[in-house]
Amino acid sequence: MSTAGVVLGILLATADFKVSFWTALFIVLTTVCLQILSNLSNELGDVLNGTDTEDRQGPQYGLNCGELTIKQMKMAIWTFVVLCCLNGLAMIWLSFGSLLSLESVCLILLGAAAINAAMRYTLGNNPYGYRGLGDIFVFTFFGIVSVMGAYFVAAHTVSSWLLTLPAASIGLFSVAVLNVNNIRDMKTDAATRTTIAMKMGVNGARIYQTVLIVLGWACMVAYCQCKIFDPWHYLFLLTLPLYIVHLIGIWTRNDKDLDPMLPLLVMSTFALSLLTGIGFLVYLF
Repeated sequence: MSTAGVVLGILLATADFKVSFWTALFIVLTTVCLQILSNLSNELGDVLNGTDTEDRQGPQYGLNCGELTIKQMKMAIWTFVVLCCLNGLAMIWLSFGSLLSLESVCLILLGAAAINAAMRYTLGNNPYGYRGLGDIFVFTFFGIVSVMGAYFVAAHTVSSWLLTLPAASIGLFSVAVLNVNNIRDMKTDAATRTTIAMKMGVNGARIYQTVLIVLGWACMVAYCQCKIFDPWHYLFLLTLPLYIVHLIGIWTRNDKDLDPMLPLLVMSTFALSLLTGIGFLVYLF
């Protein structure tokens, strides 16, 4: 899911400007390292806070199964903090040729914020993921920062504020992924955390999921409507049946049976991002 936004940002930038392959590569590498850091940190945080137990509805991870110790997990987390920093600095240097320009400094600060957000979802004394704030952070970093940040690093500019539309689209789909996870884990999360799904209840969370998907599609269609018309711009419509299947599953499945709906939404969103970017690239020819 993390690569969906940056891939879309890179492809849209490539449609408008000449983009360096190496810059694009390190944008993706930095994003992947941030995602792994987030996953490792969230797993450790959930274990330390007693959220992940043997009653967990989702798949079992290394710490739950006893395959990793807390010390090993902490070492892995700090390893990926270092990798995030190294890849991020390389990305900025390859793009701007300096780490001291105004753009570079702003991106370094944004990168530090991203690392902090990746780690603080369930880690720390007051993790924001336990206070029902995960949706806001996911929308911001997986959507707005991901798409527009990748575009800016690749192109050194943001050609139009219309880019907020596809960025918001990916952000909404990313929140939808989090919401599915929260619906599935509603029973086991109740003792240790608060999520939007828990506040809404199962049916309310299902309505919320439907709204997120519909608004995500509306933003993407609106973006294409605002551009010069070309049928290729709507190539992403091929993924619509996948989202329909996803929503049917959300309304007909419960608990662990929701597991397949997570990868379905993730892969659907990645495919939508890829096809949208390809559609704007093909338009050039």
